[in-house]
Amino acid sequence: MTVTANLDLAIFDAADIDKVGAFYAELTGWDVVRQDADRFGVRAPDGQEIEFQRAPDHVAPQWPGQDRPQQFHLDLQTDDPEAAAERALALGATRLADGPSWITLADPAGHPFDLCQADGVGPVMRLFAVTIDAPDASALARFYADLTGMAVTYDGPEGALLAGNGKSLMFQQIDGYNPPRWPDPASSQQAHLDLLVDDLDAGEARAVELGARRLSAGGERFRVFTDPAGHPFCLIR
Repeated sequence: MTVTANLDLAIFDAADIDKVGAFYAELTGWDVVRQDADRFGVRAPDGQEIEFQRAPDHVAPQWPGQDRPQQFHLDLQTDDPEAAAERALALGATRLADGPSWITLADPAGHPFDLCQADGVGPVMRLFAVTIDAPDASALARFYADLTGMAVTYDGPEGALLAGNGKSLMFQQIDGYNPPRWPDPASSQQAHLDLLVDDLDAGEARAVELGARRLSAGGERFRVFTDPAGHPFCLIR
């Protein structure tokens, strides 16, 4: 029987999780649903969640480039990216670049994110996708599609999009891709995905069959792997 893992959420590393978590809660209008010594979680109205994990030795990415790559970023939708960018700057963001219909900024922990124009969003931002860098976006999208049962809804030269159960993952094609080397903070994961499974042994077997590699980390209820592009992820029971 094929084992399917369910995408739970993306978790970003930060030294000061209260600062970066409060930044996103204020910017997006999302609810704070978790706040303790190690995690700060926010939830959008559609139920999607993002968390920030305390990492005292976190080294911020340097965007653009692959010396200290972003690895992950958030694509947030808003009616007015320029007005949202001004609010983000006032809250502690740094403006990085302007695109045709988006503005790229860095949050207070240094993680880049995009404010993307979309009509009819309203005062609370929408999470379009968690976007993951890849040397072969199509192949990495197929790995996660096979593991989670999500559908590939777009596959083009710039990347591939997965969607399912009200959540989306985007895989961005990167030239000269530099993978993370977990747990080395100088070549940081920057973020990781949590995937839920009913059975850890069966989930591990399926992930490894698809090309994942088990790492020597974990606990009774979770195991840590790297995907074919080197990004760590957790299977959680």
